[in-house]
Amino acid sequence: MARKKIENLSFEESLDELDTIVQNLEQGDLALEESMALFERGLHLSQHNQEKLKSAEQQINILLEKNGQSQLSPFNTDETISSD
Repeated sequence: MARKKIENLSFEESLDELDTIVQNLEQGDLALEESMALFERGLHLSQHNQEKLKSAEQQINILLEKNGQSQLSPFNTDETISSD
């Protein structure tokens, strides 16, 4: 099976492949060499996704600056926000 070069994958394609790699590694049915090759590709996919996310964040920051906002606000994941 011919794989796409990592740099040619979209974020979603890369994430899907990374998910498949994790599932295959978790099953433990692979030979050591194949596991190592998949692990290495997974690391490269993860780095690719981190770069894509950093790029998206930079683009958002640029758009916010153009619209008069200085930076992104922290995202609060708490469902209950206490007001003092």
